[in-house]
Amino acid sequence: MKKRISLFFLILSAFLCGGFHGAVYVKADDKPKPLEEFYPEFGYTTAEEAIQEFESHFDQDVQLPLRIPPIPFTHYMGKFSDLEGDINDSLELMFINEDSPENHYKVEVRLIEAKLEVPERYIVKKVQLNNGDEAIYMQIHGAAYGLVFEKGNWQYILSVDRRVSDRVTDEVLVQIAESIDYVGDGG
Repeated sequence: MKKRISLFFLILSAFLCGGFHGAVYVKADDKPKPLEEFYPEFGYTTAEEAIQEFESHFDQDVQLPLRIPPIPFTHYMGKFSDLEGDINDSLELMFINEDSPENHYKVEVRLIEAKLEVPERYIVKKVQLNNGDEAIYMQIHGAAYGLVFEKGNWQYILSVDRRVSDRVTDEVLVQIAESIDYVGDGG
């Protein structure tokens, strides 16, 4: 379990800090690959396709937030990770800005039965959502901030690069989380 959590935070930190995008090495006369070519190499597709694969895999609908952070994005994509068993299967939706790497927002969804436990050392504070449920606002290895909460059969992790945390505060992440309640029956 600890390995799975550590790997999750390592990967999340790399994505939020532009680690994978920034790790593309090119020769002086080469141009970097466009993001449309780069991210599919890591399994990213359209968000719609990833959501459809995720819902089909679990044979149930997932409710997603209607809101996004109030920062500009140039790209929106998704990835369904289908690993052995259901424990590490997840949906990841990523919003990035090719001109502002700090404008990075991610939504990760997984089954509650396979939820990630947040180590105490990462918890900044616990907040209460309008529906009475508790959410955890956390710092992820100094690179990102996230809000972890449960809704229906799912655990959600909303995360942003720490460089925009002054604009995408814990209150903003809570508003995003609560926007799920406006979708259908709320899960």
